[in-house]
Amino acid sequence: MVKGSSEVPEHLKRPVVAALDELLGVPLQVLDKGFVRLIDYMGDDSSVVQAARVSYGAGTKRVQEDRGLIRYLMRHSHTTPFEMCEIKLHVRAPMDVWRQWIRHRTANVNEYSTRYSIAIDSMQRTPAHQWRLQSSENRQGSLGHLSSGEGETLSASEADLQQSARAVYQERLNAGVAREQARKDLPLSTYTEAYWKIDLHNLLHFLSLRMDTHAQEEIRSYAVVIGEKIVGRWVPLVWEAFLDYRLHSLRLSRIETQVIEALIAGSPERARVVAEEKGLLKRGENGKLAANRERKELDSKLHKLGLPCPWAGD
Repeated sequence: MVKGSSEVPEHLKRPVVAALDELLGVPLQVLDKGFVRLIDYMGDDSSVVQAARVSYGAGTKRVQEDRGLIRYLMRHSHTTPFEMCEIKLHVRAPMDVWRQWIRHRTANVNEYSTRYSIAIDSMQRTPAHQWRLQSSENRQGSLGHLSSGEGETLSASEADLQQSARAVYQERLNAGVAREQARKDLPLSTYTEAYWKIDLHNLLHFLSLRMDTHAQEEIRSYAVVIGEKIVGRWVPLVWEAFLDYRLHSLRLSRIETQVIEALIAGSPERARVVAEEKGLLKRGENGKLAANRERKELDSKLHKLGLPCPWAGD
């Protein structure tokens, strides 16, 4: 019904994004044999705006006003309007990547079952130049790469392992072993597939974590494809606001703000006092600054803002 009327039915048209329709069903390659496919979507930029204004029909504001409202919503963390849009993807990803992916529990998921069906005969392989070294500062991160020579050796052994594991799996199937048991020694590099449906608000949260430079490179590759090639086409105004206020923004804690205010005021001494009072400059037995993740993050923000670090070299 038209707003304020109980007699005249209102004719609504489903939001259609021509640029996104071009991608329906098209596999976008990720890694060596993975992909992301757009299956369906609901809503667009105007759906977010209409939800925020609690208005219906075609009477939306000008695009520039819509952009301003969307940016306001993003800037002030008003999340509900973004939940009015949804998207459904078909993804193929290695199982170790999928383990991280499925931790985002705010989606509807239906995964390929290796208990019901034969496991996908495809495994992700690492090129010789892409074997990463373990970071000495971050237990769950990497830094740098092995030499090409070492990488070639590892890539060759990886191929042998995968071929052997698949052969053992097939041998069990041929012997009549149940699929649910035959699969147990397949490596995590085995590809799996799933349908993944999620609303825009929770999708942006997924992308803010998985597109971050600290995310594992493999899942970050998927997030970049979803964000840049799909979401950017689907809701360009939301995507612009997301890049400005979420992905590429700088969030400051109260301590960080006080340190930066002191530096801008030309008082590195005061900045040091603040950091010391808040426990960021504790020293180890050798007299040097002890490792402190919060201070390291602050140092990175100071560098990004072009501000001097008062304790550099300590």
